[in-house]
Order: sequence, then structure tokens, then C-alpha cells
Amino acid sequence: MEMVQDPLNLIICGVGGQGNILIASILAASFHQKGYRITVGDTFGAAQRGGAVFSSLRVSARKLYGPLIPSGKAHIILGLEPLETLRLLIQYGNPEIVCITNISPIYPVGVIAHNLRYPNIEELKKSILDLSKSAHFIDAADMARRLGLQISMNMIMLGILIASGLLPVKKEDVLEEMKRIFPPVRLPANLQAFELGIHSIASETEIH
Repeated sequence: MEMVQDPLNLIICGVGGQGNILIASILAASFHQKGYRITVGDTFGAAQRGGAVFSSLRVSARKLYGPLIPSGKAHIILGLEPLETLRLLIQYGNPEIVCITNISPIYPVGVIAHNLRYPNIEELKKSILDLSKSAHFIDAADMARRLGLQISMNMIMLGILIASGLLPVKKEDVLEEMKRIFPPVRLPANLQAFELGIHSIASETEIH
């Protein structure tokens, strides 16, 4: 698949501990193996676990671009946490952007302490839809829990992104990189989660 945009600007966002940086690393290596020029920028919140984290990937067939995506210029957002998806969408979105979002929230400390209000999920979904050309909502965290793969939720989201056809890399490209980076003890669970994401978008049972 050829890229419609060059550079292709992809944001992967979530909170610390969800594994968005691992997704970015796998994709960057997969793009590189296909001959694309790729730059990656990671932005961390105040806390290692629970703080906002996002990775920006800029992919080109022609040249290297700076790692920071200009405001309003993202093409795809893969969100591992719904409020973070909306936050990044407000800054980097435009009428042509596509969002793929895990709808299971992770509440900040202020919400847990009852000092802040976390938006209703339906409110979040409506706001994301209003600001996107296309938006897909998946309870990937619940899918992972049902299979006992909680720590591999990010690989479910990676599978969904690859199966969406939005990127110029295929399932086989990503599988090759996963087999390279995961140790044998961790590989089966991550492959299972990745395949679950692939099949969920193929059947459209988890996409809305």
C-alpha cells in the first residue's frame, strides 16, 4: 500500500505504563525495514506511570522530517486512553484525521481523589467524532482482560491499526519485528493479542 500523505503523521497516545512507546518502536522498525524514512519523538508526562505519554511518528518515502508533528497536521491518532485521545486530537487534529481509540479510561489521581471530574465516555466519544473524519472505538482493555492478556492491550491496538489499512506496512512486516524484539517467554501472549486486534477489525464486532 502506498502512502496517501507524505509525510504520514501518526500519533500514539496514552498514559505511562500502557505501552504506547513499544508500539511506536515496533512500527518504526517495520517502516524502516520497508525502506521508509522514519523519525520518532516521545513526550512524557510528569509521572512514569499514570502521566500523559505520546509518540509522534513521521514517515516518508522521500526524506527525513523533524520528529515533532506541527499542530493540526496529524493524519492518524491511535489512542490507548480516551481522554488522552481527545487531548491530542484538539491540538493535532484536522477535518481529515482518523482516530482509533480504546475507550477504557485510566483515571488521574485528581479524579480518584474526587477533586476532578472525568468526562462521561459517551461525551468523550461524541467530542472525538465531532473533531474527526472517522473515529473507531474499541474496548481493547476489556478484550485483553477476558483473555488474561491485560499487559498486552497495546498489541491488540497495534493489530487493529494494522488491520485498518491506514498504514503502508502489513501484518507480516509487524510480525517479523515482534518476533525479533520479544523474548520467547513473552512472544506467544503478544502474538495472540496482536492477532485478536487483527481479527476484531476484520469482523467489525468491536468497531463502532
